[in-house]
Amino acid sequence: MNPTTPARKDAKRWPVQDAKARFSELLEASLREGPQVVTKRGVEAAVLVPVDEWRRLQGAARPTLKDLLLAASPRSNEMVAPRRRLLRRPPEPLE
Repeated sequence: MNPTTPARKDAKRWPVQDAKARFSELLEASLREGPQVVTKRGVEAAVLVPVDEWRRLQGAARPTLKDLLLAASPRSNEMVAPRRRLLRRPPEPLE
């Protein structure tokens, strides 16, 4: 998450000092309530999410090879890469 991307509206924000001092509480809040945003100098810096949600997000971001091969949409617009002209030097004249 970068500073220009807003976090979920319902996510609680924790200043980094509070997050460090009350990490157990931050962890419990993440497990109970969902993602918790940690801010550094008022700017969103990190998010603590439960591991199940993290795995779900990782799986959604990276499709498996099976998913890619069985997908209805083409993987490329061009089936064959365009051929390039061979770069050859002209032959030297024989003397």
